Amino acid sequence: MKTLRFLTERFGDILSCIIDEKKLDTEISSIVYDTRTKIEPGSAFICIKGAAFDGHSFAGEAVKNGASVIFAEDDVVFDGDAVVVKVKDTRKALALLSAAWFDYPSEKLTTIGLTGTKGKSTTCYMIKNILEEAGRRCGIIGTIGTVIGDKVYETHNTTPESYCIQEYFKMMVDAGCDTLIMEVSSQGLKQSRVYGIVFDYAVFTNLSKDHIGGAEHKDFEEYMYCKSLLFERCRTAIVNTDDVHYTDMLKNCTGVKEGFGMSGNDDGVSAYLGCGDLELLSKDGVMGIGFDYKGKICGNAELGIPGKFNVMNALCAIAVASHFTLDTTVIADALKKVHVRGRLEPVKISDNFTLLIDYAHNAVALENVLNTLREYRPGRLVCLFGCGGNRSKDRRYEMGEISSKMADLTVVTSDNPRYEKPGDIIADILIGVGKGSGKYITIPDRRDAIRYVIEKAQKGDCILLAGKGNEDYQEIEGVRYHMDEREIVADIVASLNGNII
Repeated sequence: MKTLRFLTERFGDILSCIIDEKKLDTEISSIVYDTRTKIEPGSAFICIKGAAFDGHSFAGEAVKNGASVIFAEDDVVFDGDAVVVKVKDTRKALALLSAAWFDYPSEKLTTIGLTGTKGKSTTCYMIKNILEEAGRRCGIIGTIGTVIGDKVYETHNTTPESYCIQEYFKMMVDAGCDTLIMEVSSQGLKQSRVYGIVFDYAVFTNLSKDHIGGAEHKDFEEYMYCKSLLFERCRTAIVNTDDVHYTDMLKNCTGVKEGFGMSGNDDGVSAYLGCGDLELLSKDGVMGIGFDYKGKICGNAELGIPGKFNVMNALCAIAVASHFTLDTTVIADALKKVHVRGRLEPVKISDNFTLLIDYAHNAVALENVLNTLREYRPGRLVCLFGCGGNRSKDRRYEMGEISSKMADLTVVTSDNPRYEKPGDIIADILIGVGKGSGKYITIPDRRDAIRYVIEKAQKGDCILLAGKGNEDYQEIEGVRYHMDEREIVADIVASLNGNII
């Protein structure tokens, strides 16, 4: 139990009115912001305005179920004896209440927040590998899940709701972590999920058009502005100065400004990390890349995953890690072992061809990945993918066209059909496929499609399983069925009894 006085003492200017002093001693048993969560006697209910539902309309029901305090932006009407606390912004209030409820755990961690359109997940894991190689204990919150020690907790959003974030922080502190590495999405910033947290290091990877329209961002300018909010709340900003939008990120930044990149552009930053001498590496079915880095720290490193863009991710990770270690051997050893689930993740099954799993599920991402793999000059580039149901049809046409133009063989299959028929989705994809000259085949069952590309693999092939990435399910008619591509590959390989080229 905690008192209302304790939970609101750091509220500052988001309170729009002062309640009766005596009522500040009201005890609170839990914080509830989701109407699906059970309310118990003494709960504080936070009225959140969502895209489809306004929590203010549930205030009466919350009091009826035992809530003793209601936090609201608007007037609420109910029968009962609950305390109403009026605030200017209930999302910000939830963030501050949650931090207080868990005893301000972020202040007990070194906090690293990453924002950008691409590369956040991979870079998080690169940073984690280096810092843990250097002796620190790290927790991660991001697209792939929340990682605390050897436990992984599923997160439905890249940046969870503020209460969940603070709860994860507390779990990290209790588990002995000293460092948090976190993907901070534009939506998370827009909805104040990290409000009140001052990040020790705020990182910008890159920016391109994404998450625009619907309930996300009305235009690119809002998307960019929301990203920039992270840099108003940091002690040190570390930004990709190759990206033209890095100055927009730093407009209201009052912390130390540092940069990284391949162009050598160090305008507006006090420290810069660059790189050179890139070398594509391909041997025994494994693709990688080597590079040198120089600036505040100088050394060389090698990645066991392909792509020049991963060099940018690694540069970013080194720039962050240089605040914790300057041991280039530690950095090199850590980066060589980086494999991120579902991000150009290699699945080694043969010395004669390469198999990779990647999350690319839109045309831009797929084009980037296929361009990257084409640079390694494989004998054949094989792309297996599908598209999600109940999503934009344009994505289907575009991905089909990109794959047919860039891959030697396109295998069109199912992804998450949701409430659509897989055959209808595949038909849409084939409209785009028809605009390219690559060979193609349709195999609706994804397991059968994966078996096909493995059985028909040729020496020198590079096979990409695109779209599912880190997901371990397939969603059909509202039900998520277990489906992990790594397990599928392992089962197929076992059934072939070593009969793979």
